[in-house]
Amino acid sequence: MQNNTVVITGIGLISSLGEGAEAHWQAFNGQAEPRTDSETFKPYTVHPLGEVDWSNQIPKRGDQRQMETWQRIGTYTAGLALQDAGIKDDEALCATMDMVVGAGGGERDVTVDMQILAAARVRNDLGTMINEKLTTELRPTLFLAQLSNLLAGNISIVHKVTGSSRTFMGEEGSGISAIDTTVARIRSGQSTHALVGGAYNSEHPDMLLGYELNGMLKTDGWAPLWQRENSAGGGIVTGSGGAFLVLESAEHARKRGARAYAAIDNVSSSQIRRSRDDLSETLAKLLGAASADKAADLIISGASGAKGITAAEKTVLDAFSSSPVRGVAGKMGHLREAQFPLVVALAALSLYNGTAFPPIDPDNEKAGPASIQSALATSIGGTRGEGVARLLKV
Repeated sequence: MQNNTVVITGIGLISSLGEGAEAHWQAFNGQAEPRTDSETFKPYTVHPLGEVDWSNQIPKRGDQRQMETWQRIGTYTAGLALQDAGIKDDEALCATMDMVVGAGGGERDVTVDMQILAAARVRNDLGTMINEKLTTELRPTLFLAQLSNLLAGNISIVHKVTGSSRTFMGEEGSGISAIDTTVARIRSGQSTHALVGGAYNSEHPDMLLGYELNGMLKTDGWAPLWQRENSAGGGIVTGSGGAFLVLESAEHARKRGARAYAAIDNVSSSQIRRSRDDLSETLAKLLGAASADKAADLIISGASGAKGITAAEKTVLDAFSSSPVRGVAGKMGHLREAQFPLVVALAALSLYNGTAFPPIDPDNEKAGPASIQSALATSIGGTRGEGVARLLKV
């Protein structure tokens, strides 16, 4: 069996902090306050997406119109990653490129849902009423747009990425599985280059409802990530955005003269039953396995902010006292399916620039070393899914 080195050659990022890898690196190195909106969905706070000219990566208006917002975010971000890797205009490379996506179940048409609920209050023939709404209010294209694999389909259509395609569902765990699978395929020689990532639209009532039914959203405004344990609500502040990576075997990247940000040394993942198994013990094992025989110079944490879960994660991370930690959701919100690709991307950017960006929460994060050679990226789901990736400087 082959054991190819896997490198990151393209990074596509879009969020409340801006667009592109360099914009995000500058944002994390600057002193700007997080961009938040606590009014639109009051009492919940979100990190809203900035202004985006979708035509830059999705030139056809028809393509834009038939996508939901999360699909536009994902398709746009995938284009940024392909462009960053120097592959976007190479038809041969795109045609042989594999794709793995971490996706949600799509966004419901809230207006139609409200119409159905309103009608249900005054009509007794519910079956007839629902059939009427299905035939008059829901276009087939809108219904199909809720399919999770439509994000990958739109990326294929817009960017001509037409190799094999896989879509994972399952909140943060889907992003972990997407990267884990992609790395394993390239390492074993089953793939030479692949596009992997996810997207999330926090500015949608349906997305907030899913969290709040579980009592997971913070309800008293924004606060630093590591300081939410005693705040009102469940602690999570979500953010809109996307993160896609181009992964290649080192040999494939070398042959085409591509720049590599960093190498992914290993990915460790789990999905325990938290009502039965110990999360702290599981995370410690994952971090230990990912660290190999030497502590990492930096840990980029994808902590969600969820009460109890984030506190347990911080306790375990603090045990790795030689590794400074950065909780990035405090700056840009939690991106659910895109969270693990995001933290892997930020770890890669840190290694490429040779340094850790400044603490996001100086009261709970310490300064980093002058130079770094290794980094860990973690994502611990709010309810399930745990993953750690180890990255090395190249």
